[in-house]
Amino acid sequence: MRIDLNHGPQATPESNRNSAQSITTSSGSSSNALGEDQAQLSGAHVQVQALAAQASQLPEVREERVQALRQAIESGQYRVNPNHVAGAVLAHMVADPAA
Repeated sequence: MRIDLNHGPQATPESNRNSAQSITTSSGSSSNALGEDQAQLSGAHVQVQALAAQASQLPEVREERVQALRQAIESGQYRVNPNHVAGAVLAHMVADPAA
């Protein structure tokens, strides 16, 4: 992105006010929009909040999976391949050396 300091402010397409319109600040005073910095945020934060709300509704622990593994371990049917475990540990250490 390039900033051109010699070019005056431009109205954004989604804005219905012109650049000379006054803005009311949170203290209730108004000031001229010319010469002041302005920011306009996208609506992405609304989507992030909606996704965060959906994620908070999901259970942290998948109880059915935990029960299935518990039964397999107790019955002796759960077998761990030591080569797979060692490979996974090594891969994790290589991918994230700080861990």
